[in-house]
Amino acid sequence: MSDQTPFDDIRRLVTSLPGPDRDAVAMVAERDATLTKPAGSLGRLEHLVSWLAAWQGKGQPSLDRPLVCVFAGSHGVAARGVSAYPAEVNRQMLENFAAGGGAINQICAAYGLGFKVFDLAIDLPTGDITTGPAFDEKACVATMAFGMEAVAAGTDCLAVGEMGIANTTVAAAIYAALYGGAAAHWVGRGTGVDEAGLARKVAAVEAALAHHAGHLDDPLEVLARLGGREIAAIAGAILAARLQRVPVVLDGYVATAAAAVLHALDPSLLDHCLAGHVSAEGAHADVLERLGLVPLLALGMRLGEGSGAALAVGLLKGALACHRDMATFAQAGVSERSAG
Repeated sequence: MSDQTPFDDIRRLVTSLPGPDRDAVAMVAERDATLTKPAGSLGRLEHLVSWLAAWQGKGQPSLDRPLVCVFAGSHGVAARGVSAYPAEVNRQMLENFAAGGGAINQICAAYGLGFKVFDLAIDLPTGDITTGPAFDEKACVATMAFGMEAVAAGTDCLAVGEMGIANTTVAAAIYAALYGGAAAHWVGRGTGVDEAGLARKVAAVEAALAHHAGHLDDPLEVLARLGGREIAAIAGAILAARLQRVPVVLDGYVATAAAAVLHALDPSLLDHCLAGHVSAEGAHADVLERLGLVPLLALGMRLGEGSGAALAVGLLKGALACHRDMATFAQAGVSERSAG
């Protein structure tokens, strides 16, 4: 009888992921040196183009088919009163996205981004993490596999986001399990809970950590016991993007929880990822620092649904347009910097 477990398939996968394409980066640098600007004058925008090239494996990177994927899940811990909104908002927001009424719909339309929403059994909550696991190992891996399948062929940049009432509580539990410290450090107001709601969130995270104590040394076990379907699917999408040489832009506090699980497995798993923004959820800045990710935007946002990541892809488009379409010194008849 085999002693293999579903998580072993994930562990094998992460040992064979591609690295950056150094030749593509060199091609970007060569062109950048000819453009009508002082060297380095576009600051981080120049690095962003190199990053795209490295992970697309193309000396002429593209953003012709960027895709925003929002994964929606439902959480048993919502029954603990940890959110300012009832669980039925999950289904209502999916309908709002389908009708084009969400903030993310407007951002994607403004920047010409593809948009897909994935309903991860939205009407079937995961287990209440304060009294049991969110889901078992097999279901967790199956959900990660679903996320892997969500990365459409031809996508040249992936932005990942989520939607799910109570998922900031779940994310806080994941961070507390991975990094330690008081539950109150990781718990924020999410969708805007009052003081009593905040206390319930802290109590829920504390109860979850106590219930699962002794079983949280493995990051994948943390994901299964404390996570949610949207977080597991995002982790799968990040891995699939790496396999397909698709750069990834992360959204906020909850989406970053999926990245944190992968980083705990192997820090190099996030080399193809950028942080789109730093959330107003207080502990997000702490998490990004631990992951070595410097956010592109800091706008005080805490909406979720991929909104910050989508805005950051708009910034990437601007960076790439400068690199691709700016005139060279020779084309513009502009004298280059003299030596000395």
